Formats: sequence, structure tokens, C-alpha cells
Amino acid sequence: MQPNKDPRFPNEAERWRRGIYLLPNALTTAALFFGFFAIVQAMAGKFELAAIAIFIAMVLDGMDGRVARMTNTQSAFGEQYDSLSDMTCFGVAPALVAYQFAMADLGRWGWLAAFIYVAGAALRLARFNTNIAVVDKRFFQGLPSPAAAAIVAGFVWLVQDNRVQVDEVWLAWTMFAITLYTGCSMVSNAPFYSGKSFSLTRSVPFWVMLLVVLVFVFVSSDPPVVLFGLFVLYGLSGWIIWGWRVRKAKLSKFRSSGQSEK
Repeated sequence: MQPNKDPRFPNEAERWRRGIYLLPNALTTAALFFGFFAIVQAMAGKFELAAIAIFIAMVLDGMDGRVARMTNTQSAFGEQYDSLSDMTCFGVAPALVAYQFAMADLGRWGWLAAFIYVAGAALRLARFNTNIAVVDKRFFQGLPSPAAAAIVAGFVWLVQDNRVQVDEVWLAWTMFAITLYTGCSMVSNAPFYSGKSFSLTRSVPFWVMLLVVLVFVFVSSDPPVVLFGLFVLYGLSGWIIWGWRVRKAKLSKFRSSGQSEK
């Protein structure tokens, strides 16, 4: 007598295919670890370590999805696990680091800015998961949560590494403004380039490889300054593209109305 089979898995091959893949989920777990590590370090007052941990989590988060696609190990479990990890690494951790670092003395304004950032990250991830099949793959709708976390953590790292000297009062309100801006940008409709059109398995010209080497050299020359500068530019790029699109649409409408009058 054969044992009863689970109707969800008609055969063993299907059961295996729907299992939990180790490699991409191990990378997600590593990212989650560094997100939690950033929270612990912020609570201990070690803000530079906390900021660096968020950047490491961002690198690992960028790897897990690409590894899953390259090895054909995508799964519904992996997608949900990645979202929960992102909420910790790029939602809760940056908000707590920013609050502990500079905004605690602002009272309710400080924790309100931190909460707006957390809520923005949660809404951003929920919208991404529900709209994944209907949006333009070339652009993200709103600032991606890893980039928002990089801007917040980058500023903390910049100040902690003594690259910028900011008065204590102005430091708190500058952190407030950055946290509020990134939190609101995540739930905006501004289009931010996704980079998903770039494939690691596709051949590229030699100059692209040279450019990658130059980027690594550029970042390693002064990581806090370069990383913060790059992500600030990226954080503004979506609004520039949005403004250009609005202007283009208005010009097109103006020209079409002018032709209809003729």
C-alpha cells in the first residue's frame, strides 16, 4: 500500500523544485544578519560600524536576486524572505541608526521622522511586490529602499569618519531632513533607474570592464565620501527624470494643441 501523496506536489521532482534553495537564501540570511548587526551596533553607540554593516547588507541583497536568476533557483519563498530581510536591513535599521545617531534630542520630531522612513520603506516594498508584473522593468517606482538606506548610512559614516564637520544642532536637523526626504522619496512616483537591463551573463565591450575597475578604484580612494556622493546623485536622479518627463509631456501637449488650432 502506497503512502498518501500530498496533492500540492504530484511527484518528488515537483516537491524538490518547490523546496528552499540554499545559495540565494543563504545570501539573504547574511544580509539579514548585517541588518540586525547594524541595529545592535547603533544601540551600542558604534555608528560607523552600523553604517558599514548596512552597506554590506546592501551588497549581499544585490547578490541574492542575481544569483537566484543566474542559477534558476527563484522561488516564492525566496521572494517573501527577501522582502522581510529588506524591511529589517533597509527599513528598521537605517531609521534606528539615524535616530540614535542624531535625532534623539529632537524629541517627537526625531522619532516621527524615523517612523516616516520606516513606513515609507514598508509601503515601498509592499507596492513593489504587488506591482512587479505591471511596471516598467527599466525603472523603479520610487526610490529603492537599499538606496535610501545607503544615503542615510552614508551620511552617518561621513560624519563619524570626520569627513564633514557639522554643528551638533545642525547635525540633528540635517539628519532629520535626509531621513524625511528618503522616506518620502520611497513612496513617490519618481522613476529611478533599476539596472535590471544589465545582465551579468551577456558579453560586454572591453571598456565596460575597464570602467568597472575604475569605479572600484574610485570608491576605495575614500569610501564614505564617494559612496555618499554617488547615492545622493542617484537619489536626485529620479526627480530629474520625472521633471524631464513632465516637461516633455507639456511640450508635446502644447504642440498638439497648436497643430489642432491650425
